Amino acid sequence: MLNLPNCPKCNSEYTYEDGNLLICPECGYEWTLGAETENNGDKKVYKDANGNILNDGDSVIVIKDLKVKGASSALKKGTKVKNIRLVDEDHDIDCKIEGFGAMKLKTEFVKKL
Repeated sequence: MLNLPNCPKCNSEYTYEDGNLLICPECGYEWTLGAETENNGDKKVYKDANGNILNDGDSVIVIKDLKVKGASSALKKGTKVKNIRLVDEDHDIDCKIEGFGAMKLKTEFVKKL
């Protein structure tokens, strides 16, 4: 049997391999074996829908129509968002979108330009 590393988030020893990902069944955390050096301690790494690393100030494109609470129309697929700010909350991206104003987005619904 393979000797897999403990979960970097909760230190569980019950990690398992799924393709190129390592998964912790206790906390649900997923990572790649090389990601441990990529994390720089406790700093969270934000990735878009394609796996590209996002940074503050990047520009992204929305990859799916998203319903917006309180707005009469949805945020359309292909909308460009400039100068994003990454935050560690329930939504990963704070930004301003023309025609909508201040928004919070999840990284899984955007791709890096």
